[in-house]
Amino acid sequence: MSMMSRTRSVPRPPRRAATLLAAFAIAAAGLSAPACAQDDRMTPIATPAQPGAIALNTGPLPGVIAQESWHRQYGSVFARNVTVATLTPFPPDRARATGAAVIVAPGGGFRTLSMENEGWNVARALAAKGVAAFVLKYRLNQTPADMAGFEESMRRMFSGAPRASRTSSGDPAAGLAAQVADARAAFALVRARAPQWNIDPDRIGMLGFSAGAMLTVATALSASDARPAFIGNIYGPLAPTAVRSDAPPLFVALAADDPLFGDGGFGLVESWRRARRPVEFHLYEQGGHGFGMYPKTTTSTGWFDAFVRWIGMHGHLGPAQP
Repeated sequence: MSMMSRTRSVPRPPRRAATLLAAFAIAAAGLSAPACAQDDRMTPIATPAQPGAIALNTGPLPGVIAQESWHRQYGSVFARNVTVATLTPFPPDRARATGAAVIVAPGGGFRTLSMENEGWNVARALAAKGVAAFVLKYRLNQTPADMAGFEESMRRMFSGAPRASRTSSGDPAAGLAAQVADARAAFALVRARAPQWNIDPDRIGMLGFSAGAMLTVATALSASDARPAFIGNIYGPLAPTAVRSDAPPLFVALAADDPLFGDGGFGLVESWRRARRPVEFHLYEQGGHGFGMYPKTTTSTGWFDAFVRWIGMHGHLGPAQP
């Protein structure tokens, strides 16, 4: 069964992308909820204020039927049916600014976006370290407008969707044209306003979670005009792929007990190594999928500090290197 809502306005992705989307959406629906969260009920909420959000120039999705809506689950906030991409800046205090920047791509199976746990909270933590952060709310595949219809579509998907392939190789951008276009527009905007935001245009990276990690890798490998200085893949798929000789340094964090990608091998890491590109890989014993910025007792919580130290090791937290 296709992951996609059966509408005429959204094209069905290639088979490999569809199976990956199925796995991501399982996580988006809360397959691995944080240990501290008990309420898995999806509760509709009013669209929250998004101060400073800037609409990107990629335009709306064509033929849209359902409009953007928001809900709360597991104590966090999610958006779905995003039709217009935006970028929300989280600037650091000027006294602490390092000149580095990160575009943050939340996950959610390309059906929802974990805007709080994998977006705003990550951006605030980066800003506290002196890194300018920008949360990318990218366009999503359409789902039923009403919450009951959305939940039913997810249940149908779970009952029929196969487990995603974690070892197949191919084009990481397959089926992600709209989302990669949004990421490219985000990089163009940040570089255009780099002087205004006190950013070094050569030190702009990208950090993605789950589906957002898939988008991050696709952007780095397929969008030559984006040119991220570094990328982070947090509990995204690790299928092997072709890696360019100028691919950016890669940071990977995954829990061994991740129900989606914990047993799929480490092909992406090996692909980076074969291309002789820098890569750092953290495999945590426990953490599940979707740990993000949730407070947990597992060592996976340390991924954020490790990521910040890693970008510092690459010279992105101090004066520009000659």
